[in-house]
Amino acid sequence: MPNLLPTAEPGVRVLHGFVSRDGGLNLWAEGGTPTVGPAGGRGAPWHPFAVPAGELPPGERRGPALLMLPSTGAGPLPSPQVGVPPRRGVRRARVWRVPAVGVPFLDADLAAEFDGRISPGVRWMIELCGFAASLVRRGRVLPGVRLDGARPVACWRPVLIGADAARHGTLLERMPPACRADTSGPGPSVRRPGAGPAGSAGELLTAALERLVDGLARTRLAEAGVTLAGDGWLAALTGEPEFDAPTDRLDELIRSLDGWFAQAARGSEVRVCFRLSDPREHEPVLPGDVRLPHDAWRLEFLLQAADEPSVLVPAADVWRDRFTPLRRWTSYPQERLLAGLGRAARLHPALGEALREAHPAEMILDTEGAHGFLRHAGLLADAGYGVLLPAWWRRRPGLGLSLRVRSREPIAPVLRDHAAGLRDLVDYRWGLALGGRTLTEDDLADLARAKVPLVKLRGRWVFLDPERLAAGLAFLRRGGGTMTAGDALRMIRLLPPEELPLPVTDARGEGWLAGLLSGELDERLELLEPPGELRAVLRPYQVRGFSWLAFMDSLGLGACLADDMGLGKTIQLLTLLLHRRDGPALLVCPLSVLGNWQREAQRFAPALRVRVLHGADRADPARLADGADLLLTTYATAVRDADALAAVQWDRVVLDEAQHIKNSAGAAARAVRRFPARNRIALTGTPVENRLAELWSILDFVNPGVLASAHTFRARFAVPIERYSDEDAAARLRQATRPFLLRRTKADPGIAGDLPAKRHVRHLCGMTTEQVSLYRAVLDELMERLAEPGGTRGKGLVLAAMTKLKQVCVHPALLLKDASPLPGRSGKIDRLEEIVDHALGGGESVLCFTQFARFGGMLAPHLAARFGVPVPFLHGGTPRGARDAMVAEFQQAQRPGVFVLSLKAGGTGLNLTAANHVVHLDRWWNPATETQASDRAFRIGQRRDVHVHTLVCLGTLEERIDQLLSDKGVLAERVVGSGEGWLTALSTNELRDLFALAPEAIVD
Repeated sequence: MPNLLPTAEPGVRVLHGFVSRDGGLNLWAEGGTPTVGPAGGRGAPWHPFAVPAGELPPGERRGPALLMLPSTGAGPLPSPQVGVPPRRGVRRARVWRVPAVGVPFLDADLAAEFDGRISPGVRWMIELCGFAASLVRRGRVLPGVRLDGARPVACWRPVLIGADAARHGTLLERMPPACRADTSGPGPSVRRPGAGPAGSAGELLTAALERLVDGLARTRLAEAGVTLAGDGWLAALTGEPEFDAPTDRLDELIRSLDGWFAQAARGSEVRVCFRLSDPREHEPVLPGDVRLPHDAWRLEFLLQAADEPSVLVPAADVWRDRFTPLRRWTSYPQERLLAGLGRAARLHPALGEALREAHPAEMILDTEGAHGFLRHAGLLADAGYGVLLPAWWRRRPGLGLSLRVRSREPIAPVLRDHAAGLRDLVDYRWGLALGGRTLTEDDLADLARAKVPLVKLRGRWVFLDPERLAAGLAFLRRGGGTMTAGDALRMIRLLPPEELPLPVTDARGEGWLAGLLSGELDERLELLEPPGELRAVLRPYQVRGFSWLAFMDSLGLGACLADDMGLGKTIQLLTLLLHRRDGPALLVCPLSVLGNWQREAQRFAPALRVRVLHGADRADPARLADGADLLLTTYATAVRDADALAAVQWDRVVLDEAQHIKNSAGAAARAVRRFPARNRIALTGTPVENRLAELWSILDFVNPGVLASAHTFRARFAVPIERYSDEDAAARLRQATRPFLLRRTKADPGIAGDLPAKRHVRHLCGMTTEQVSLYRAVLDELMERLAEPGGTRGKGLVLAAMTKLKQVCVHPALLLKDASPLPGRSGKIDRLEEIVDHALGGGESVLCFTQFARFGGMLAPHLAARFGVPVPFLHGGTPRGARDAMVAEFQQAQRPGVFVLSLKAGGTGLNLTAANHVVHLDRWWNPATETQASDRAFRIGQRRDVHVHTLVCLGTLEERIDQLLSDKGVLAERVVGSGEGWLTALSTNELRDLFALAPEAIVD
């Protein structure tokens, strides 16, 4: 087995499709774990993640297919649908062997039999099959002959003209490259005119469409019991395709059929078109002073150029020989018009009345007649006729249900048990809605009097499906009653149409229910004044976020604040904690940000009594929570102390970086769901990383049951959206989650103008046990040297120790110089990976500065392997030509990337505006030098906000010096321009205090 990274989480599978070179449709699948061993002997190797043929949708078993796929030296690249970054390495095309099945026809039902995601190639093949079925259904086929080698084969050929030719061209343009990856055998022996080179996309599309049309036409004839008798070609159209014929007769047959095909294409260049106008759209008096009834509809006949639909000539002008615009397409328009009307009368017999006139030009219809034509309009369009209908018909509103909900309590409650707001009883009443507006009693009376579904309501013509109307009226007989607020939300936002006779299109409530039911909560929100204890000024969007959290909290409803990274989720949560404190709040966060929460709470909300549950000798959670406003802990500690934490009655349970519970069956997700709380809050910048099940897990934590069970959620939302890109399901999911999820990004209009052009973010990182041990060893050695009697203390001793301590803070391998692996040994590297992952996921690039050139050489390949993107490294030894090439390539790259630079070599003289994230991995402790480096991205030509990330190790000399630099006093002025030399002037006791390691530094 090659040394491959898994393409996805175990269980994630993707169904792919390709067109074999003879036009057949085939399926294969890519799995998340290795399933097939490498092939023995000679030939192409097995694709290591190919799913066995027995697990594919039913089809004809064929031998292994040979596919040309993007690869690296390690193996095939994962397809984008598996949702992971591509693997690093030089890319090249390589042939892989995969198990495959052939399918004669592919539709959504067949694809649904595969438990996994659907690739664009499969969706394209489903669309191609739908196009072929449409051609056969509309009779857009003619019999023909093709030569398979020397053998004549009878076939049904598609006739592609007008809109069908345009659709064929669209399919050709959108054909995914993966569909033409087959290299298993020779191409078709028959060249198809206009199809492109053998093996090209055009050749494969033509072969696939002809094969589909031929198979579908034969199936339709067999289902109708049609069998063509005789010998030779005619019988082969419904029997075995191959037939025998003398060469001279075969040549004559082919010429005749080709002529028939060409004549059909020419004859279809002009088609009959029907234009229906409602009583408002035409003059009430026609030429000849003919006055029309007030409810008269006008059906005009026209001739239209099929390939230029804008060329329209009324039938009246055709009979007057005024058809100059059509002379380019036909010389016999009158015959075309009569022949077309005659064929149309077979599809809609009422049109036969027009043929009683010598020169049919139009028909005047009553409402019932107009309804009859509208019912047949689709059939006429499928048969190739032009059909022009009133504008309102194309965007006619659908009939739905309306729901009116009224809370029994005039004032929203303030103190509640968890989710009590969803358990409140509310009064409700059902109604019918059209176009989002509830129908009145008078409207319903008009509907009852109507003889046909075409009705004029409030001055507008509308069409109401009789069956939907009957189902809606029957449902209204249930009347009203009471239900819980939670049931009302589920009824409106979660139930698919099949569980109600009609969808809910108009839902309104009173009081606090109004925003939740309408989905306009953010617009109705009353903004609150931040508490006076807050030591910060909130930006407008942060005030809205805090007010939204407070509103949801007052109702006992859980909330998910999903603001983008850097928008201040921390300060919004701290503001909420200051706004209302009714007991201890538990906040669970990753190890890497535990210290950051401590410092931010101390900085912005010093009135909060904050305690930490962490470490080997941690206290009992109940004792720590007693008298505390906020208890901070990590996910790992929450799992280990789950029983003790579950024994405390919390006012709030808050999850930071809530994507840590994206796996609802994981230990962390199971643990935090056990903690009792009046209210629950989730903070995350990435509510969905790979699957919609992750969103369900987070929202089910904040409001258990509001999105139904995991199984129900998967069936109603995850499968339709992830497999079939179902827009209706996606819209229902947005409605279902909108009341409980607030998502803002830096690109939002209300935020982009409010953010500074250059934003500084300080990340307080913890240290691993290995880092702490090395830090203490360096510190002990320094103190021993300084305490030596009669020893001389030089500047070099202090600076050398300081450099070693900074190296330890970055990574143990930097101090040890042993080129050991980087993962899992440094809190800074863990945080750097989170920043890079978030930036790349948002399509943004990153500059990473370090003063240690040797570590930059270790970091660049590590990041390249971790994220599958090129990571150049620029340092003082980089030649000028290579340096310029690196910068040019980074600036012109079409996809986001990472650039590692040494601070001295890359801190000045470069324009790197392709990046808008700058990370300072270690501190130079000279603000001017660091600002110069940051300005490589923040300069003329930068169109995005620049985010400067400074990584500081918690509880170390880095944090203490960072605090001194942030002070605007004398010390900061001394530091600027003097580098680190000021440290050597400190006394031994001052150095000991500055370099000391605080207990909160360790995070594992």
